[in-house]
Amino acid sequence: MTTSRRKFIKISALGLGGVAATTSAINMFGSNSYLNTLVKENVGEKFKITPTYCEVCFWKCAAWAYTNEDGEIKKIIGNEDDPHCHGRLCPRGTGGVGMYTDEDRLKTPLIRTTVNGEETFREASWDEALDLIASKFNGIKEKHGAESLALLKHGCPGWHFEHLYKSLGSDTIAEPAYAQCRGPRETGFALTFGSWVGSPEPTDIRDTKCLVLIGSHIGENMHNSQVQEMSDAIDNGATIITVDPRFSTAASKSKHWLAIKPSTDIALLLSWMHVLIKEELYDKEYVEKYGLGFNELKEYVRQFTPEWAYGITTIKPEEIRKTARAMGHAAPAAIVHPGRHVVWYGDDTQRERAIAILNGLLGSWGRRGGFYFKEKINVPNFPHPAYPEPKWGWKEIGENFPLAQMGITNELINASIPNKNNKYPIKAWMVAGTNLIKSIPDTIQLKKAMDALDFLVVIDTMPTDITGYADVILPECTYLERSDIVRSATNRQPSIAVRFAAVTPKYNSKPGAWIAKEIGERLGLSKYYNYKDFDEVIDWQLKELGTSKEEMAKIGVKRYPRKSGPMYLNEDETHQFGTASGKIEFYSQELKDLGFDPMPTYTAHPEPPQGFYRLNYGRSPMHTFSRTANNPNLNALKSENNLWVNPKVARILGLKTNQKVWLKNQDDIISNFSIKVRVTERIRWDSVYMVHGFGHDNKKLTRAYGKGIDDTKMISKIFVDPIMGGTGMRGNFVSILTENPHKNTEI
Repeated sequence: MTTSRRKFIKISALGLGGVAATTSAINMFGSNSYLNTLVKENVGEKFKITPTYCEVCFWKCAAWAYTNEDGEIKKIIGNEDDPHCHGRLCPRGTGGVGMYTDEDRLKTPLIRTTVNGEETFREASWDEALDLIASKFNGIKEKHGAESLALLKHGCPGWHFEHLYKSLGSDTIAEPAYAQCRGPRETGFALTFGSWVGSPEPTDIRDTKCLVLIGSHIGENMHNSQVQEMSDAIDNGATIITVDPRFSTAASKSKHWLAIKPSTDIALLLSWMHVLIKEELYDKEYVEKYGLGFNELKEYVRQFTPEWAYGITTIKPEEIRKTARAMGHAAPAAIVHPGRHVVWYGDDTQRERAIAILNGLLGSWGRRGGFYFKEKINVPNFPHPAYPEPKWGWKEIGENFPLAQMGITNELINASIPNKNNKYPIKAWMVAGTNLIKSIPDTIQLKKAMDALDFLVVIDTMPTDITGYADVILPECTYLERSDIVRSATNRQPSIAVRFAAVTPKYNSKPGAWIAKEIGERLGLSKYYNYKDFDEVIDWQLKELGTSKEEMAKIGVKRYPRKSGPMYLNEDETHQFGTASGKIEFYSQELKDLGFDPMPTYTAHPEPPQGFYRLNYGRSPMHTFSRTANNPNLNALKSENNLWVNPKVARILGLKTNQKVWLKNQDDIISNFSIKVRVTERIRWDSVYMVHGFGHDNKKLTRAYGKGIDDTKMISKIFVDPIMGGTGMRGNFVSILTENPHKNTEI
C-alpha cells in the first residue's frame, strides 16, 4: 500500500477563526414578519447603510448592509430597485450576516509544513505566503510553461484570479458551475435556438399560463426572482406541472405531479412531442416561420406514443396526454423550464435539446409568458495590455468534447495525473471560491490528481474540505467586507449593482482583488494592475457607465434602457436566430456532422440492483451547496440533512423516522457518518433522497462537523456527456445499513 504524498490535514485552531435568519417574504412560503419586527425594535438605533450584493449564491441579489455605531453588521435587507430580488431576500440572503460573524472562519495565511514527521499547517504572514506562491508559480512556469498552472474557480473571487491567470499566459481554467451544473443546458439550447439560457434564466414566469418543471426545484433552489414570479403565476391561475420522482416543494404547488421513474425523462419529452404534433397543438404558424427540420421531427416522434412512454416512465398515458394538452392550450405562454443542475445520466445535452425542442413547438422562445429576449449592460474592463496567447488551455484539454464552451473541470483534473500520453500536463492548481471535495464527483480521482500536483493554493473564507489538501491557504474576507466587481447580469432590463465594503475585513483576511493583485505584481505582471487598489477600478468603471461611486452609494442599483430591441418577437418581422441556419433547429445537422444523433434519443440506463436504491439529491432553501452548513444563522434553520425513504422500503428494512442509518454505494464506498431517516410517501420506492452539502468531516467546522451524509462521497460513478463533457451524477445506487460500519474504526 502506497502512502499519499499530499496528506489531508484537519486544520487545527491555528488560523481559524447575529441576527437569526428566517424565510423570505415570498407568498409561496409565507410572509416574513420577523424582518418588520426587527426594524421596529431598532428604530432608535443609528445605522450606516452600505450597498452590496449577496455572494451566498450566484443570483447575487442586491441589498443594503446595516452597520451599527459599533461597526457591527446587524442585518441585510434587499434593494427594492433590484430586478433580481425586488427588495425581498431569501433565507440565505438574510442569513448572510452569519458568514461575517462565523468564528470558525479562516483567519490568517497558513503554510503546509512538517513537524516531528507529521504534516501540519503553520501561521504565516501575507508577505511570506504570497512570496512562496509567486516563487512556486514562476518555477513551474519556467520549467513547464504558464499553461501548466490551472485555475479552478467560482463567483467573484474567480473573476479576479481569472484575470491573474490570463495575464500570466494561462487559459487552463474551469469551474464546476459548467461541467457539474448547467453546461448541457447551454449546449442543448445553443444547438436549438442559437443562444445560451444564461443566468438569471430569461423565463417569463410572471406572465406564463403553464410552467413545466422537469427536475427543476424552484422553491428549494431559491432562485429569488423566479420563486417570486412562480408565486405570482400560481395566484394568476397558471397550470404548474412538476416532473420529479420526489414530491418537492414545487410539486406541492402543482396541478400535476408526475412521479417519473428516474432516468426516463427523454422518453416523456419525446412522448409529449408526439401528442403536441399528432393532436396539432403545436404553434403551427411559429414552427412554419422559424422551424427547420420539423418534418423530420414529426416523422421521428410518430413512434413515441404515450403508451410506449408509460412502459418506460410509469406515467399513465392519459396523464401524458392531459399535461401535453395543458401546454398546447397555454402556448405560446408556456415554459418547459431548462433547469439548472442538469448533469444526470450522460445524455444530458440531448435531454436539454428535447426540452428546447418542446419550447420551440410551443412557440415560447421570444414570446410573452415564454422566454423573453434578455439584455445586459457591458461593464468596461479597466485598461490593460492584451493577454499573452497560451500555447494550449481548456479547449485543447477538452478536445474530445467538440461542443464544450467552457473548461471541463474533470478534464483538468485528469490532466493533472501524470501520464506519458498526456499532451497537456498540469502541475499546479489555484482553487478559489469552490469546495471541490463536495462539488466534484469521483473524489478518488480528484485526490489522486491533488496528490500528483507540485503545488496547490486554496483561497477561501472557511476551512472547507479542499483547504486540508493545500500547500498554502489564503483567507479571503467575506463579501460584506470588500468592494468588488460591478454586477451586470442578463434580465428584462439592463442594470448594474455595486458591492462596497460595509466593514473592514475581520482577522487577517483580505479581499480577492487585493490577493490577485499582490500575486500578479510578484509575478512581474504590474502592467496588468495599473491601479492603486480595486476601488480605483470600480470608480473608473462607474464613470464609464455614466454614474459614480457617490450616486451608487445612494441607490445601489441603476437601471438602463433597453437598446437591443423589444423583449418579445415582433410578429410582423422575421427574427434571425443565432444558429447557423438562422432558424430553430429541430433537426441538428451540426450534431449529425459530429457523429451524434441529430434529434434526441431515449436510451435505457442502468437500474438499481437488488437491495439498492437510486441516490437522488437536491437543494435546501436555507443553504447553498456545502458553503453555508456552518453558517451560524443558517445552520440554526437546518443543521443536517436526512434520508427520504418510501414507506414500502421502510417496512422491508424495518426503518423508522429519525432512525440513524449509514449508506454504502455500488462501489462499496461507505458514508463517514450516519443520517436520520425520514419515512415519507413523497419519494418513489426505487429511490432515496437527501439534501446536498452536509457530512463535513473537518472538526473545525464546529456546527457542521459530522452532521448528516456527504452525497458527493457516494457518487463514485459518473456518466460523461460525449457532446460537451458534463459529468452525469444520478446513476449511483446505495444500500441502507442499520448497523454502524465504523464502530471499530476511527473516522
